[in-house]
Amino acid sequence: MLLKSLPKESMPREKLLARGPESLSDAELLAIFLRTGTQGMNVLELADQLINDFGSLRKLFSASEEEFCFHKGMGQAKYVQLQAVLEMTQRYLAETLTRGDALTSPSHTKLYLSSVLRDRQREAFYILFLDNQNRVIKDEVLFEGTIDAASVYPREVVKRALYHNAASLILAHNHPSGVAEPSNADRRITRRLSDALELVDIQILDHFVVGDGEVVSFAERGWI
Repeated sequence: MLLKSLPKESMPREKLLARGPESLSDAELLAIFLRTGTQGMNVLELADQLINDFGSLRKLFSASEEEFCFHKGMGQAKYVQLQAVLEMTQRYLAETLTRGDALTSPSHTKLYLSSVLRDRQREAFYILFLDNQNRVIKDEVLFEGTIDAASVYPREVVKRALYHNAASLILAHNHPSGVAEPSNADRRITRRLSDALELVDIQILDHFVVGDGEVVSFAERGWI
C-alpha cells in the first residue's frame, strides 16, 4: 500500500499533530525521521523492516555506521542525521538536569543516566557533582574499567568533589551484563566512598546502577 493511500489520520505526521508523539509506534516515529521509503517499499514499511532487522529501535540507534549503512535505503547522510538527533537528545536531558533540582525528578535523572551509561561496553563510574541546592555543577565519568568491573578510588572521588566545590554527589555506574541488580561489591564501595566523603562534609545522595532497561536506586532501596 502506498503511504498516500492511507487515511490521513493514520499517517505518522498527521497522527503526531493530532494526538501527540506518545501515540505513535516505534515504526511510525522512525518513519517521520526517515521521511522517504525505497523503491517498492513505503516509508512505514521501511521503518518496520529496519526495527525488525535490528531487533528494536534502541539497537538500531546504537548500531555502528557500517551496520546502519548496510541496510538498503540507509546511507552515511542518514547515519549522521541519526547521531545528531541522539546527541541533541542527550544534551537536552543534561541541560534540563543541570538547570533543575536533581532530586525533584528522579525519573528524569534515571532517564539521563541511562542514556549516558546503558550502551557502554565497559563498566564506567559516573558522578553528578551537586551544589547545596542539589543543582548539578558538573558530571563526568571518573573511572572506566573492563567489562566486569571498574576500579574506584575514594581519594580521587574526594579530590574531584573538592575541586568542583560540591556539597553532595550522585553516583552511577553501568552493568554491561544488562542486569541492574547491585552487587555486594557495589554496596561496599558505596559505603567506603560515603565514609571518605563524610570527612570533608560531602554527602552521597544516591547511587544508581544502570542495566538494560532498568535503573536501580540505592536510596529507593533504603541503602543510603
